[in-house]
Amino acid sequence: MNDKMINILLVDDHSMVIEGMKAILSNMPFIRIAATASNAFEALASLKAHSIQLAFLDINLPDINGIELCARIKKEFPLTAIIGLSTFKQRSYVSQMINNGASGYLVKSAGREEIEEAINSVLAGKMYFGADINSNKPETISEEDAPTLTRREKEILVLIAEGMNSNQIAEKLFLSPYTVDTHRKNLLTKFNVGNTIILIKKASGFGFL
Repeated sequence: MNDKMINILLVDDHSMVIEGMKAILSNMPFIRIAATASNAFEALASLKAHSIQLAFLDINLPDINGIELCARIKKEFPLTAIIGLSTFKQRSYVSQMINNGASGYLVKSAGREEIEEAINSVLAGKMYFGADINSNKPETISEEDAPTLTRREKEILVLIAEGMNSNQIAEKLFLSPYTVDTHRKNLLTKFNVGNTIILIKKASGFGFL
């Protein structure tokens, strides 16, 4: 690694994760944390305001998931390298991130040495996958079938599984019934099923419930 400072963007909606990453990265002399963001809007604004060489991007962001955001960042800021950061080890998530332009993928339990190795590899133009990604295969989800859900879709999926109807879910989540119905239809489409019973069964088999 040369002496040039590397501007990094941290994107995660959990402050504990941001603070933890800051603590680890602050001990690396070539790193400057230029900005942090808790959602896609803040992330894109930070990329416009700063010259970012590398972004750590959480997959499970509110509303727009990290996989979709990754594709948008690479389209608008092609010179910014991206490392996916998540609690998920499934290869389907890894594949989708890489297909959308990410250069690496780490689980959030990664230590300082692994994070530094990932940064060095990605900035050198190489791909990097954390040890947990290389050594673990998905237990229930296949690459071909795994849907990517937003946090809101996951919330609604759980409530559907609990037997709530759209009106009850809307009241609980402070949404309109129309919005809930839209999410419900999206879930049926993403799981490629025709009714709620099969949706719950399939989601459970994939490990979402």
